[in-house]
Amino acid sequence: MAIELSLFTSPKPFNRPLIETIQRNAIESWTRLGPGVEVLLIGDEVGMVEAAHDFGVRHLKGVDKNAQGTPLVSSIFSMAEQEASHNLLTYVNADILLLDDFLPSVQRSADRFDRFMMVGQRWDLELEVELTFEKGWASAMRKRLEARGALHPPAGSDYFVFPRGQFGTLPPFALGRAGWDNWMIFNARRLRIPVIDASRSTTVVHQTHDYDHLEGGGPHYRLPESQKNVELGGGPETIFTLADANWRLNGHGLSRATLKASGLRRWAEVGVITRLDPGRRLRLVHSLFHPIEAAQWFWTQARRRVTGGAVE
Repeated sequence: MAIELSLFTSPKPFNRPLIETIQRNAIESWTRLGPGVEVLLIGDEVGMVEAAHDFGVRHLKGVDKNAQGTPLVSSIFSMAEQEASHNLLTYVNADILLLDDFLPSVQRSADRFDRFMMVGQRWDLELEVELTFEKGWASAMRKRLEARGALHPPAGSDYFVFPRGQFGTLPPFALGRAGWDNWMIFNARRLRIPVIDASRSTTVVHQTHDYDHLEGGGPHYRLPESQKNVELGGGPETIFTLADANWRLNGHGLSRATLKASGLRRWAEVGVITRLDPGRRLRLVHSLFHPIEAAQWFWTQARRRVTGGAVE
């Protein structure tokens, strides 16, 4: 029996040619995953109604936003949980292509665990044209990646696969800003939910783009909304990466993440942090594992008190 899942996203406005091309490529790739895949476009941005109509997918409007007008992750996930037709859910960023190895990886994860979260690294690729999705397009895409793609560092996550109702209500993170995807891994580890890194079994392609849609045109991690996301998540101590996944999925199947000698300190730190609520005790533990970083922070704070807040 083919696996069934509801895939949801909250696209940017379709009013810039490159962004429109990228997002339409992504949506088309999702609709070709199989008949058991439902696609939900969530939000109120320009062109979303038309895109949903063109691809024959569902559109949900009325997403909550913050004071800057950015959609909230909590609202997007809540709407998906309420409206999805299937119990297995997948959030994916709207610039991501999913290939034919995605569903088999999901199937293997769901067969093994009742509760889990599947994540993975992406490949970055400059792709500024509308794809035709002819027969064999996935194989052709892999050849493009070999020639011109770059594997992104395991610092951020562009998709999450998980069962409905597993996480409850999320903090009101700003979508498209840093921090919230890292917190998702922290939260799953804190809840003792297996975090599966499917990087070696799943080809996920990020179509590169600029940041002209953001204030100042710079990367999102420099924005105050990103700083707010980190605060909402409990501070920098909850910034987890794919290196903190405790399961791996590759061509041979699922296995527990191998503990290497170089990672013993991080393993111990994660073990302690995920047993504490965000707050002063968690920050203390973090400072014990990162004394140089902590000393630099205290030095900066001391200088701010002396200079009245100005630090060069």
